[in-house]
Amino acid sequence: MKSNIHPEYFSNTTVTCGCGATWVTSSTKTEIRTEICSKCHPFWTGEQRIVDTEGRVERMMRRYKLSNEQNSE
Repeated sequence: MKSNIHPEYFSNTTVTCGCGATWVTSSTKTEIRTEICSKCHPFWTGEQRIVDTEGRVERMMRRYKLSNEQNSE
């Protein structure tokens, strides 16, 4: 088996989300930054946010004659 091929392992790695949530885990990096986590992800929060700057969602709703009830909340 080759020696010195494994990266250094840190047992106290701080993970920071874009929403401000932080937690400690283990990793080969000392610090990890992420854009989305389980506290702000729509799958776990139950909220659905659609970021649409060019009107694509509305155009699709009109084209396929879908109701817009989910987005009006």
